[in-house]
Amino acid sequence: MDPVDLALMLLRLAVGGTMIAHGVNHWRGGGKIAGTAGWFESLGLRHGTLQAWASVVTEIGAGVLLILGLVTPLAAAGVVGVMLVAALLAHRPNGFFVFKEGWEYVMILAVVAVVLGVTGPGTISLDSALGIVYDGWVGGAVALGAGVLGTALLLAATYRPGRPDEPAEPAEPAEDTQA
Repeated sequence: MDPVDLALMLLRLAVGGTMIAHGVNHWRGGGKIAGTAGWFESLGLRHGTLQAWASVVTEIGAGVLLILGLVTPLAAAGVVGVMLVAALLAHRPNGFFVFKEGWEYVMILAVVAVVLGVTGPGTISLDSALGIVYDGWVGGAVALGAGVLGTALLLAATYRPGRPDEPAEPAEPAEDTQA
């Protein structure tokens, strides 16, 4: 067995397992979906329940796909996307270090996901078995590009900082156009 392929499999298992654990925790842990939805809304994301389910599906789905080594660049993009949202909304205000709730940890997961996009999943993967490996610049561009684009679209569509019970945008008084 090639040591590089074994190392890539171990990276996929570690990141994939971590992402599954994240997703299950958002779904079944502590406050369950309702608690996750409330936390997301407190970060400024609207439609908290939808956000919570999207996060759960993305985290568990990306984790399973990474473990299997299936559509690896797209799975990596899922990791990049959720970790970038977490870094920007939950961890950025706290600085770098994870022991201060900073963005160190989520950045490492995102970078490793991009690296897996660039390297590909290795030969111990379904991508390899099916002959659908996209790696190198293409795999890295998909992992990073789709993850960043997904984050940008999500934030543009739903990020409205302020209290969750406030309207997303204040209503403007209608102009009286009649003379």
